[in-house]
Amino acid sequence: MTSPENPADTGPPPVWTSFTGDRRAAPAGTEIPLVDPATGGRWATAHQDPGAVDTAVAAARAALRSPSWGGLPQHARADFLYRLGDVLTAHRDELAALETRANGKPLAATRAEVAVLARWYRYFAAVAETLEDRSRPLGATAHATVRREPLGVVAALTPFNGALSLGSWKLAPALAAGNTVVLKPPPQAPASSVRLAELALEAGFPPGVVTAVIGGADEARLLTDHPDVAMVTFTGSTEVAREIGARAAARMKRFVCEAGGKSAHVVFADADLGAAVAAARQGAFSAAGQTCVAGSRILVQDEVYEEFVDRLAAAVTDLRVGDPRDARTQIGPLASAAALARVAAYVDDAVAAGARVVAGGPARPGSVPEGGFWYRPTVLVDVPPEAAVGREEVFGPVATVQRFTTEDEAVALANSLEYGLAAGLWTRDAGRAHRLAGRLEAGVVWVNTYRLLHWSVPFGGHKQSGLGRENGVEAVDEFLQTKSVITEYGVPADPFAH
Repeated sequence: MTSPENPADTGPPPVWTSFTGDRRAAPAGTEIPLVDPATGGRWATAHQDPGAVDTAVAAARAALRSPSWGGLPQHARADFLYRLGDVLTAHRDELAALETRANGKPLAATRAEVAVLARWYRYFAAVAETLEDRSRPLGATAHATVRREPLGVVAALTPFNGALSLGSWKLAPALAAGNTVVLKPPPQAPASSVRLAELALEAGFPPGVVTAVIGGADEARLLTDHPDVAMVTFTGSTEVAREIGARAAARMKRFVCEAGGKSAHVVFADADLGAAVAAARQGAFSAAGQTCVAGSRILVQDEVYEEFVDRLAAAVTDLRVGDPRDARTQIGPLASAAALARVAAYVDDAVAAGARVVAGGPARPGSVPEGGFWYRPTVLVDVPPEAAVGREEVFGPVATVQRFTTEDEAVALANSLEYGLAAGLWTRDAGRAHRLAGRLEAGVVWVNTYRLLHWSVPFGGHKQSGLGRENGVEAVDEFLQTKSVITEYGVPADPFAH
């Protein structure tokens, strides 16, 4: 049976609208066709209505003030988070299918993402139970309490390539801190976020604690500017992060962002080359390269450069590109026609400037559905320094390989761009690993691994790759404000008394 929650290839397209309290809104505003990246065909319709912003924020504000959420003790908030983890697990197949429809990730990958999400909610439920005020004596009769209180209504702006998973990175710590949250997924990928808000209600959260507004740049600005929104948290490009951050700062609002990346993956001659090749392939091409943390700049020491390039080219050529609903598929399509055109332009410009393609390239992959936005996983070498593909975030299945000679040269190349989200480092030399982990300008450095993420470990960028941190207990601090309460139990001192 076809339903908005279980999309099928037959029957009328499902219709998705904002979830602004305890139900989906009536269809209104601009109608947006939702396109399946694998076929280029429409699978559903969404409605983008700016009026939903005020309704959602009002519901979130009311929930914040209500005894059923704002007045709860911490352990009661934790109970809701535990239950939400269970509900998401029960709906994992449905949610994974919605994400695959939205962004073209292989269903095996989206199922794995959803399967682990419950751990995020359970982890932050445990953190919620440990939050406590701090007591500081000020003298014989005076005492201070340092309180950690929720900020209020949080606007969580999420990207198309992980609206559910990256939305949960924001939602779980925000709720653990006692806030209410308005999710704003991108208009081309709203379904999983609307379902997340509905499932929060199913898990017992009071209406308004979690809402979801379908919208684009206009709705993002409305949320950022809204006087009842206390904080904005964003994942997306550096360019958009700068704009939203400037608006938030002008209104003295808390702003946390995970922005763009062009991460370096550094391979020394003493590395385990087989493991390094496998990690470089996975780091650059997971989700068809549509991740901010993609290790798309691969730097290899001279002594093993030729061997590494040959092995990587063979490994990338072996990747199975195809229908994301096929369990054997490893690489799906790009998310949109615009993304396909952008990726193709980066490669074409690089080749015209002298770069060589050693794997992949512009030819359409074989054995893929008709239509769709397909680009083969591509490896470029001999990329000129001025080529944009080596300096800018491509957000597609394209990696460059560059050689270096010395440790200092590797560090200089890795740190040469404005981005600083992540870095990979491969060496058997423990001293070198320790030295370089401190010298690489990145929010996370992976040593002899890549893309290992965990709910308990902070994640975020340096330089132009972000502000603040997600995950770990550190994430909850982003969603709390500090209040000092000072009490005098005796007779207060009078400095003017004689």
